[in-house]
Amino acid sequence: MKAVTVAAVGDTPQVTEQPEPKVGPDTVLVRTKVTSVNPVDWKIAAGRLDPIMYVYLPLIPGWDVAGVVEKVGAAVTEYAPGDEVIAYDRMDTVQHGTYAELVPVPVRAVARKPASLTWEQAGGLPLAGLTAYQSLQAAEVVKGDTVLVINAGGGVGSFAVQIAVAAGARVIGTASEAKADYLRSLGAEPVAYGEGLLERLRALAPEGVDAAVDFYGGDATAVSLEVTKSASRVVSIVDPAIRERGGRYVFVRPDHVGLTKLGELADAGKLTVHVERELPLAEVAEAWRLSQEGHTTGKIVLRVS
Repeated sequence: MKAVTVAAVGDTPQVTEQPEPKVGPDTVLVRTKVTSVNPVDWKIAAGRLDPIMYVYLPLIPGWDVAGVVEKVGAAVTEYAPGDEVIAYDRMDTVQHGTYAELVPVPVRAVARKPASLTWEQAGGLPLAGLTAYQSLQAAEVVKGDTVLVINAGGGVGSFAVQIAVAAGARVIGTASEAKADYLRSLGAEPVAYGEGLLERLRALAPEGVDAAVDFYGGDATAVSLEVTKSASRVVSIVDPAIRERGGRYVFVRPDHVGLTKLGELADAGKLTVHVERELPLAEVAEAWRLSQEGHTTGKIVLRVS
């Protein structure tokens, strides 16, 4: 099968031929239509997750997959060949990822593909969508809350805005001024990041915000803690040290239930996936370059088949 591999730390990803994967008892083998590029993919290839995860080379990157079930393991009863599915395919070790024609996925990480989404949109949903969903859960966001979303125009942030709006919250989102109209289209009140952010937020929410989800880090984390009424409702996916200041840290987990909920929101017209660029698998190096620039609105996806 065709798959993207990284042979050594820091190497450029290349499309190669790899053996077809085995199908374990609790595994669904998916023939990939689309996978998604997330910053964690190239960070792993650069060795930046080595302190917390075992990474084996050659590495097939990728944790997102949207495709069609090819085979199921002996213990799997939930799915059958031909089913259209999505998955956030992360395990505790990193080697056999989703930048491949055939991907074995634990059944616990699989959900039905939302009927309302294209393959490109479905491939961009799992990791970023679940990150947003679990961050808002950790922040205990409910109807009537005012929620601050840091980096609201990015892949994760744009999902968080929509999920919070669907929950009945007022959403204030930070982004560049160029993304202001995009945030308004998602239901957020945009505010420009950078110098003076704290003052601009206080003007929009003089009494503070009820919860904040930080998808950027740096100075934005301190600002989030400053404007949120209780530090316990400030969530970061960037800096685990936020726990020392009373906040919460989220490292997204595979979750069939959460993926199913995201699919329901999509099919109800409350959640969409903005795909900024779709590239063929062979252009993975260009996709990583675009992701590393950090200016993407929404998602970059790779078409596999």
